Amino acid sequence: MSKEELKKEHVPENSSMAKDFEEMKELGKQMENQRTNEELKERHKRPGTVQHEVEVDKD
Repeated sequence: MSKEELKKEHVPENSSMAKDFEEMKELGKQMENQRTNEELKERHKRPGTVQHEVEVDKD
């Protein structure tokens, strides 16, 4: 398999990675400005996303 064929084979199609260097730089800027969990807690906000909460009876 040639190098060109390998490059084509490994192109992400599901947007799970940055498409190009410009997008990667922009994502880096966003990450630099993200608040930490502690900073969010100080502002009375919940860190992260709550995907599923269930209260379990412990009888």
